[in-house]
Amino acid sequence: MVWLAIALMLTVAFSSLLLIYHYQAGYYGGTLRVTTTTSLYNTGLLEKLAEGFRQKYPRVSIQLIAVGSGEALRRAAQGDADVVLSHAPNLEKKYLSDGTLKPGKIFAYNYFIILGPHDDPAGISGMDPVNAMAAIYKACESGRALFVSRADNSGTNARELILWSLAGVDPSGRPWYVEAGADMAQTLMVANEKKAYTLSDVGTYLKFRKRLDALEPLVEKGEVLINVYSIYTVNPEKVPGVNEKLADAFTEFVLSEDGQKIIESYGVEELGEPLFRAANGDPAGELKSAWEAMARIG
Repeated sequence: MVWLAIALMLTVAFSSLLLIYHYQAGYYGGTLRVTTTTSLYNTGLLEKLAEGFRQKYPRVSIQLIAVGSGEALRRAAQGDADVVLSHAPNLEKKYLSDGTLKPGKIFAYNYFIILGPHDDPAGISGMDPVNAMAAIYKACESGRALFVSRADNSGTNARELILWSLAGVDPSGRPWYVEAGADMAQTLMVANEKKAYTLSDVGTYLKFRKRLDALEPLVEKGEVLINVYSIYTVNPEKVPGVNEKLADAFTEFVLSEDGQKIIESYGVEELGEPLFRAANGDPAGELKSAWEAMARIG
């Protein structure tokens, strides 16, 4: 009788676990629409995160829409997304203040770098970022260099414009200022072809550096170059049709230990170093401070 009772208890417990699993898998079903920065998509990190999420919730279909941060935020506001991944604090603050986005979380970071030709006609190697941009402007004005901008209202483009502003110069309309109107990978290819200066996130550069034989990183240090990535659920009270349940579940996964491990290890096997760093909750608040500083400047 004792063994029978134990067997019955185990059967009930196992059945309960199956019911919980099927309920959870069924509850988290449907389509999740994610608008994201091209740097997360071009590097392959976002697909890796989506793959991990699908393993946990196999009935969820994920639609990834890779555009610049500005366009990703705009699409969210018009109802084309449930969750947004962005790296443009000065653009994000507008959508936070008007209620389009629920308060978000920083989930990853890396750095922007200034790339240029090996002969470095502007002489910026090792400079601080702001002085480097001023030197690039001077070299370009004297006909010794070109600069390629993404010019696509992306997070990288927004940071580039901040750097020009801090340097006290405006490249708009100058003949040497090449507006690619493209994602980071394509912009890097244009800069490589023209042997021009450009600004890139380090992750995309590392992913494509074997194809960038005419460029090298010249400026890699400076607080203004920190690049923070945030995740936001679109506010269903402001934007109709948002799948808040799935958006919150995806956010929870990205911020979880499993999600953060994916971020921290991504790129190590292929390239020998990570393309991004996991925020891991930003315990010291340094990333939040960097976000606030960039939001104020913009």
